[in-house]
Amino acid sequence: MKGLALVERDEVMLERTGALENRRFHIVDAGGRRYNQLRNGALVQIRQEYDGDRLALHFPDGTTADGLVALGEEIATDFYGRPVTGRVVEGPWSRALSQWAGRELTLVQAEPGAAVDRGRGHVSMVSRASLDELGRQAGHEAPVDGRRFRMLFELDGCEPHEEDTWVKRHVRIGEALVRIRGDVGRCAITTQNPDSGVPDFDTLRTLKAYRPETANEKGKKHLPFGVYGEVVESGKVALSDDVHAVELSLLERTA
Repeated sequence: MKGLALVERDEVMLERTGALENRRFHIVDAGGRRYNQLRNGALVQIRQEYDGDRLALHFPDGTTADGLVALGEEIATDFYGRPVTGRVVEGPWSRALSQWAGRELTLVQAEPGAAVDRGRGHVSMVSRASLDELGRQAGHEAPVDGRRFRMLFELDGCEPHEEDTWVKRHVRIGEALVRIRGDVGRCAITTQNPDSGVPDFDTLRTLKAYRPETANEKGKKHLPFGVYGEVVESGKVALSDDVHAVELSLLERTA
């Protein structure tokens, strides 16, 4: 679910729509606008469990909203100018979220791969070397927690920002093949502590001091950190799998 505490996995199945069951749910307010960490950083304090039929939300006060997922009316949500159609989730979750936040909220389920931040961007990755470099630039002694950036994969064995060199190339990750489409522009969510949601590290100022701005596919400038892409070949990705850029033939690239 978008915005809540991250769930770590030892392996995931990458389909053409991204990691199976990733980002199937999002939250909207009474006006139908997305309700995310920019509006309430404390969302990361809510833990989630989902097995495809049953959803449980565990709140910081010890209460739990749990049950089988049932879908109601259709609803459209704006994702950065792109309408995403979903269905209202019927059950205890919207009421529990509303009581916790002190405002009316609704839980929505989208189709697989629909509720992503950028079109054709179902996979994201960053190297731990890049996280270490960010910490070094900020003068931190401890490593930067990668959860700040909410990436699908964190990679070992790279040079700092090596993943930037993969843009417009294909990368084999485990059994899957991903085409890297661009870098990820960062926002103020990355300044928030990944456990509490309280801002405690000015990531944006640090990035601006040593990373040049780039532009997204719409030409808008941003501060890059990590990369995103689309799944070209489905496959399983497990902890410790190899990750490397591959060169495809012209025939393979146009297939």
